[in-house]
Amino acid sequence: MKRNWIRTIIGGLSFTSALFIFQACYGTPQDLQNDLLLEGQVKSKASGLPIKGIKVSVPDFMQSQLTDENGSFSIYTGTKENLKIQFEDIDVAQNGSYAQKDTMINPVSPKVFLNITLSPL
Repeated sequence: MKRNWIRTIIGGLSFTSALFIFQACYGTPQDLQNDLLLEGQVKSKASGLPIKGIKVSVPDFMQSQLTDENGSFSIYTGTKENLKIQFEDIDVAQNGSYAQKDTMINPVSPKVFLNITLSPL
């Protein structure tokens, strides 16, 4: 009887170990929603030149990124109807001061490109 009890424990541990190794090798799905690639460029309304250092954020998914030297940004985010995108100038000393802009989009494809113009204050 004692021997059967030990075999049961060892068998259970072996099975659990095999499941752990399978999960470590193949993983589990981490992303259960469709992804949206949000790309674009932010320019000054007054000069038409790209603006570096504008914070582009998607508040619904708590994601943000700064625009590069060309005013470009690229963010992978989740999808939903009426997705809010915010554009905010956070480094006033570097490129002047621009008004914050909020945009609502309703993505119909997995890739969206936005051309945004910000007005100087």
